[in-house]
Amino acid sequence: MKTFHCNHCSHLVFYENVRCERCESLLGYVPEVAEISAFEDAGEGRWRSLHSDLQGALFRQCHNYALENVCNWMIPADSPDTLCRACQLTLTIPNLSAPDNRLYWYRLEMAKRRLLYTLAALGLDVKSRQMDPEHGLAFEFLEDGGDGEQVMTGHDNGLITLNIAEADDAYREKVRSAMGEPYRTLLGHFRHETGHYYFSQLVQDNPRWLEPFRKLFGDESVDYGEALTAYYRDGAPADWQASHISAYATMHPWEDWAETWAHYMLIVDVLDTSTSYGVALLPDDPSEPTLTDRTPVEDASFENLMKRWFPLTYALNSLNRSLGMADGYPFTLAAPVVDKLRFVHRVIAEAGDKSRPREAAAAGQGQGAVGAAAAIAPAIAPELAPAPVPAAPQPVPPSQPASAATTPAPTNQPAKPR
Repeated sequence: MKTFHCNHCSHLVFYENVRCERCESLLGYVPEVAEISAFEDAGEGRWRSLHSDLQGALFRQCHNYALENVCNWMIPADSPDTLCRACQLTLTIPNLSAPDNRLYWYRLEMAKRRLLYTLAALGLDVKSRQMDPEHGLAFEFLEDGGDGEQVMTGHDNGLITLNIAEADDAYREKVRSAMGEPYRTLLGHFRHETGHYYFSQLVQDNPRWLEPFRKLFGDESVDYGEALTAYYRDGAPADWQASHISAYATMHPWEDWAETWAHYMLIVDVLDTSTSYGVALLPDDPSEPTLTDRTPVEDASFENLMKRWFPLTYALNSLNRSLGMADGYPFTLAAPVVDKLRFVHRVIAEAGDKSRPREAAAAGQGQGAVGAAAAIAPAIAPELAPAPVPAAPQPVPPSQPASAATTPAPTNQPAKPR
């Protein structure tokens, strides 16, 4: 992810920030131009952008930003929407009357927005169910029932379900250890499950990709239920690292694809961040790994990405060990795995539209920065202005639900108590 700066005081800020730590300006993400912008209060629930590309355009905070403290995206002031396009993707939110569920919701939405940023950086279109009822992407965040009913994280025809327990760090680490996984993150779940979604959109019915897919990953028509039973009964083959990115990837070709897709997303995201920060490796010994290339990831060839990735992982793991922590990148990429990653790169490169701003793909917009500003800059008449929106929330989500007396019902559908 690239770096951002406050447009009011030039202080370095981050993707999740809602206030500048130096000047205390309100911050918000504007997907039309893929930028964090500082804002000044324009009255009546509207905020004027201070970003030069937006020419003083007026915005409102997403409902889940202004009232729920789980978002930081902005909506054009004249839009009829109350939820930003990221929050529109969430069909079901956790039951907020339960302790900790608001915090889990915040973490889930934060991971989802990071995923959307990477998808858009690669030019991949993201449409909601409102925009495309048949093929749109949607999420539901559910919890296990008190009667022992268990929510399974998974994908079903564009609907991605995540068990909110995965947003509990202690629970997730317990599961990771029990399953012998070297790596388990909330963002990783989002990457993996969207891999299933994009397989159905880009590969499944595409003759150009289906046969090459089968040569690399195997026959996806193999019965999934039987493969799942066999995997949990017998485990992965002893030599799985010679051909797969993870043990779970050996379970079925669909899972191999999803694990490989998620890993490609990880590589692109980390390289994007390191490039944005100007990370370079210039060792005294010329035989050691070096890194000086700063090609934007969306423009890089696969060979370029791999050439930069391996030196960066050496440094990353060495830094982690100096901190007394486990390796940040506990993976080995065998040649067949690299071939699979190359295939994912090719599929994305052909499908992606990189002419749009990074987040415009997720926003369903095709305008450049100036065009977007021109479309949303005109001020709306006071009598047509949306209902006033409270001042910016604190950057950390509250531990308790907002009072029902002061907060309207969330626009997302909350989960019923289970």
